[in-house]
Amino acid sequence: MKRVVVGLSGGVDSSVAAYLLQQQGYEVIGLFMKNWHDDSVTISNECPWLEDSNDALLVAEKLGIPFQTVDLSEEYKEKIVDYMFNEYEKGRTPNPDVLCNREIKFDVFMKIALSLGADYVATGHYCQKSEIEVNGETVYQLKAGADTNKDQSYFLCQLSQEQLAKSLFPIGELTKPEVREIAAQMDLITAEKKDSQGLCFIGKVRLPEFLQQKLQPKDGIIIQIDKNDPVYSFEKVAELTLEDSLLSDARKIPYTPDMGKVVGKHQGAHYFTIGQRKGLNVGGTTDPLFIIATNVETNTIYTGLTSQHPGLFKSALFIEKTEVHWIRKDLALANGETMDVMARIRYRQPLQKATLHQFENGMYVAFDEPQSAITEGQFAVWYLGEELVGSGVIS
Repeated sequence: MKRVVVGLSGGVDSSVAAYLLQQQGYEVIGLFMKNWHDDSVTISNECPWLEDSNDALLVAEKLGIPFQTVDLSEEYKEKIVDYMFNEYEKGRTPNPDVLCNREIKFDVFMKIALSLGADYVATGHYCQKSEIEVNGETVYQLKAGADTNKDQSYFLCQLSQEQLAKSLFPIGELTKPEVREIAAQMDLITAEKKDSQGLCFIGKVRLPEFLQQKLQPKDGIIIQIDKNDPVYSFEKVAELTLEDSLLSDARKIPYTPDMGKVVGKHQGAHYFTIGQRKGLNVGGTTDPLFIIATNVETNTIYTGLTSQHPGLFKSALFIEKTEVHWIRKDLALANGETMDVMARIRYRQPLQKATLHQFENGMYVAFDEPQSAITEGQFAVWYLGEELVGSGVIS
């Protein structure tokens, strides 16, 4: 009997994952990760992690499996929260959920599980794992979940072969309604529980209020840039090299306040992200304003009218060499090589046709269609068919 430690989160997905593994004959242990306990930053006095750990305990009791809580809040603060503050301070928008999987669930947590004699760690992610042989070696594949509406492979885009080797995703071939049905049949307390929203640790906290603890508010101006500004009609030089042409497509437009008109004030450019339209509190415009750029050095936000504003769109992005991550190392591109893939720049975005171009200093992802709100600090991921083969931080 192989031993599996399941990360029981107090939600329906991990509850059903534990049950299915039990049915498959594994020896199952439930562990609840406590990642946060700074009550000064939760907004309401509801304490989400207490409720969640209680639900996880009740599920473990129902299934008759051993259960314990591990406190990872120190590692979490160091590896996720501090990183988030640093990124926001630089004017980038990090993805804490991707990092939480890479640094906490499939690293710190996995090491604890293996120290308990576990053969595998299992989670309630909607994704699938399979294995193939390449040159006589076993290679693990990370594939999209069968429920296209719930597929969470994006959040696991930074896992390594070593981490995948020890991972199981028992609900990957099920749809969410099927998972809920199994939970209801088993009379699990989590069967009807709503999916958790928000960051994978803070529960019910609003991001700007969370950031305000470290990043002080400071007044700045909001500038509106006209869609017909000459900055959008630059002509490409015909004799550019491919690399220079991609650099031009991925470049940040150097906005300055004199290019537009002041339409409002804000409390800090580092609280805002490209593509955002809520929270600007600017009235009197014919259409909604969208953020097209932020500058944390000058504390300025640049906006444009409507979701079709040219300032929102770019046809390429760049990933620095050190940030390019291949789950399938055997498919990694050498300098000068290209690969046609399907890619996405955020969770739940429909897959887009793209070409990867590997150069000496990093990789360009060039899209067939211009993409809206390509955001620094987020993860771009690329697939071959159903399989997620690599990812990288947008720079």
